[in-house]
Amino acid sequence: MLRTASAFVVALAFAIVPLAGQSKSSYRTPDPGYVVPRTPDGKPDLQGVWANNSVTPMTRPTQWKDKDRITDAELQELKGLVAKYTNQGGDAIFQSIVQMALDAKEKGKFDQTSYDPTTGNYNQFWMAERDWDNRTSLIIDPPNGQYPPFTPEGMKRAEELAQQQAPSESGPAGKADGPEDRPYNERCITYGAPLAFAGYNAYQQIIQSPETVVILQEMIHDARMVPMTAAPHLPKGVKQWHGDSRGRWEGDTLVVETTNFSIGNPFLGTSPALKLTERYTRVSKDFINWELTVDDRETWTKPWTFMIRLKRSDDQLYEYACHEGNHSMVGMLAGARAKEAKEAAASPSRTGAR
Repeated sequence: MLRTASAFVVALAFAIVPLAGQSKSSYRTPDPGYVVPRTPDGKPDLQGVWANNSVTPMTRPTQWKDKDRITDAELQELKGLVAKYTNQGGDAIFQSIVQMALDAKEKGKFDQTSYDPTTGNYNQFWMAERDWDNRTSLIIDPPNGQYPPFTPEGMKRAEELAQQQAPSESGPAGKADGPEDRPYNERCITYGAPLAFAGYNAYQQIIQSPETVVILQEMIHDARMVPMTAAPHLPKGVKQWHGDSRGRWEGDTLVVETTNFSIGNPFLGTSPALKLTERYTRVSKDFINWELTVDDRETWTKPWTFMIRLKRSDDQLYEYACHEGNHSMVGMLAGARAKEAKEAAASPSRTGAR
């Protein structure tokens, strides 16, 4: 899967939100006595800046295969393990720090894999403070906290993407004949939508009007325009980077249904057949439950759902400049040419030499 998708960037944890005492149902339903604020037209007010800095992994670690939640004692132990290993510094941890900490406990050592062995990741300074709860996976359906099985086509696509994104010691991973071969996020075009990974620029701002809801993603300041209309989606042949969205209210829940994704959409390695249904429910002053149902029959054998708890932030979003001018592209292409020259020198037959 794509780097930002397979990792789902469930990394570091420094700040702790004490949610351990909440009941299981409180993750899905409003806090008792909470009154949802309203916009002038009477709809639930979801406006503001919301952060996705959850440490909860996308899929349930094997050590917790029969548990959808851990105990308070286990949570405290996990926090200690994470603090021990993240305080060692080094590259930013874009993998699941929860799974890595559990594995380290069993093996007695911490194996951190850099996605860029040549130059290293960002360091831990760039990672946001993380939020904790007792859940063992973001996936809530299937109940086992795992992805449903791939279709044969989906498995093939996942393997191809993994090969393309494999770390390389001698140059950029993947094809690099020209800029158009590099991933869309490297070229500052888009990170795709919705942006669901955590811990690094994982903020979004919601702006509402009666006719439109705008969801502004911090990464590359992508703005998703969601018409609040019953009008049908665009014709199937019309594809868009972020798909074609339609919004509606179901009680106090904002439902956003998106289809018509272009082939370039990198959301979890899905296909253009993806139908994505998002449900935003404000359950307290500080949290929105954001449920996403992924229905892509060309990738998985059945739909699946995960839930992220978005936390209210008093910060504002700033422009994501994304190395303006793509200055690093020169270095990446130069590295690819150097890699080819090195390989050619090591294998003279590739150049026609005898």
